[in-house]
Amino acid sequence: MGTCLTTAEQRAMEVPAASVKGGGGRRSDEEAPGRIAGNGAGNVACLFTRQGKKGTNQDAMVAWENYNGRSDTVFCGVFDGHGPHGHLIARKVRDILPSRLCDLIYEDCGDSPTSNSDVSTLEENLSPYADAECRSPTLAGQKEHQEFFNAMKESFRKAFKNVDKELKLQRNIDSICSGTTAVTLIKQGHDLIVGNLGDSRAVLGTRDQNDKLVAHQLTVDLKPDHPREARRIRRCNGRVFAHQDEPDVARLWLPNCNSPGLAMARAFGDFCLKDFGLISVPDVTYRQITEKDEFIVLATDGVWDVLSNQEVVDVVASCSGRFAAARSVVDLANETWRFKYPTSKTDDCAVVCLFLNKYEVAGGLSGQPGYSPRMPALSGITRPNSKRVTPDDVDDGSDSNVSGDERSLDGFTRLNTLLALPKFGDTSPTKK
Repeated sequence: MGTCLTTAEQRAMEVPAASVKGGGGRRSDEEAPGRIAGNGAGNVACLFTRQGKKGTNQDAMVAWENYNGRSDTVFCGVFDGHGPHGHLIARKVRDILPSRLCDLIYEDCGDSPTSNSDVSTLEENLSPYADAECRSPTLAGQKEHQEFFNAMKESFRKAFKNVDKELKLQRNIDSICSGTTAVTLIKQGHDLIVGNLGDSRAVLGTRDQNDKLVAHQLTVDLKPDHPREARRIRRCNGRVFAHQDEPDVARLWLPNCNSPGLAMARAFGDFCLKDFGLISVPDVTYRQITEKDEFIVLATDGVWDVLSNQEVVDVVASCSGRFAAARSVVDLANETWRFKYPTSKTDDCAVVCLFLNKYEVAGGLSGQPGYSPRMPALSGITRPNSKRVTPDDVDDGSDSNVSGDERSLDGFTRLNTLLALPKFGDTSPTKK
């Protein structure tokens, strides 16, 4: 793709997606009220994407207000494609995943039992290590909440599995060596369910005990060298190591040749690696939103490669008009790419900002078009000391969840695309 298209232009170019469940018959996703899949803003969310310098924009995004016809429900997602057909896969998943998930959720779960309940009881109990906490005595007496989360988690996993199967059957999209990440969420009332696949990221802007706005990472970057991910890959005879040209970027390789070199441990597509440790099982977590929580940012790794969680939260909070928050993050990420990595090609960026106070957002959206973000000077950008959180119960695609892992990215560029390397004849790792 060339320059970014308007929402109307993008929709005119796209193939109609799968239908969704709703009253009065079935209709395509693109006809659904409240759905935005291009640069734009709605009542509670704003979206923006910009092509990098590596070729076609492989990022896709969507925000769907009034999800399944419910005024209190919204679906959001960002998708980062990689490989020769990554842009097609990212858009395909964007177009079909919300419908598949919608059908499964409301068959399995019905209405949320916590949508109108006290918002204080589950904030710590179910977030960020939801599965581990669900098994603990602290949830005694909260059986309905546990059952709701378990049902939602199962629906997410079924939907992701079904979409991956659909991709494999697509005749016009080659997903053997191409795929996409996905970080998605459903907010229904005060309930927040996040499903993560790969290394795009979701970050919450919330107030701490001193009323300071701080960043709380909701997802883990599921990289091949994450301990639990690496163990699963090696059990399946896949290999994990970094190429000599980028010693800090662990990649997933086939058993007998140094190819393809995927920089994530979970993804849609990439079927050449599905027998060797790559999975499409999402890491699903639950959080109950409180009055201290202000907004959530979903973004592809083109943003997180150069900006910290707190920097992104600060940029969103500094925007004079919330409808421009997503674009402000992308603008700063692009400037920071040029500042930090002047010899590297800027990556594609896609951002969805979901604001948790609907009434304040509506007021912000009523202003004049345009934006004037108060961005920090590039010369003053610093990266806080990154720390790695490795809980005892890290998700390997079975029964556990993880959240809150942030890796240091100083000194190298994290690349999602399949590495274009020759296929060597020997089976030994690349020599250092």
